[in-house]
Amino acid sequence: MTIISKTNTTPPSMARLIISMAIAGFFSGLIIIGIYLTTLDTIKENQARELREAVFKVLPGVSQMQKMRFIDGQLQKVTDEEIDNEALYAGFDANHQFVGYAIQTSGPGFQDIIRLLYGYRPDRQRVVGMEILESRETPGLGDKIYKDLSFVANFHNLAVSPTIKVVKKGKKSANNEVDAITGVTISSKAVVRIINESNQRWLKRLAESGKVPVYKVHQEKTNQDKQSEVIQ
Repeated sequence: MTIISKTNTTPPSMARLIISMAIAGFFSGLIIIGIYLTTLDTIKENQARELREAVFKVLPGVSQMQKMRFIDGQLQKVTDEEIDNEALYAGFDANHQFVGYAIQTSGPGFQDIIRLLYGYRPDRQRVVGMEILESRETPGLGDKIYKDLSFVANFHNLAVSPTIKVVKKGKKSANNEVDAITGVTISSKAVVRIINESNQRWLKRLAESGKVPVYKVHQEKTNQDKQSEVIQ
């Protein structure tokens, strides 16, 4: 004879499920926030290092750099390392002669925001380098804006006047034109649009600053009696 015992299989109430999910979500959120706060300083340090390295890439011949902002209508040096689009970087060669500016900017691409840095030589009125700092464009396609070296080479000696424009690949005939990447026209145009918009915001202000930044060396007494270099 088989004896079948009945057990209580009453499902948990909706309120209990909601409370359980809320508690799980709360602790998951705490863990995520904790990880973020723990790694935030490291992330900022890495971003600052990558930005410094990019400055030397987009401004050939530069060996010294100084972060600057417009304060009270004047271009002044600053010492903080916060990454923002309200600052630019003055670059100097080994003889402390001003070379140009590295300008950081960003704007919408095909999928998400594209953040980039480009070098500008006021004496030539040319863009002399471009580096993509952050992009989430389509892997294998949109990411060619930094993987396609022929596209990046467009920005090694690019006139800013008249306005930079994109042309079909192989049709470039003027020094203000950029050959688009075949099949990646939207992302190609996005990079150029971002630089053009940044030029409209920055170049006139740079011209109105009256003079280029000057690198000066000052002698300062220290415990080791060493020379201290200060950019002004």
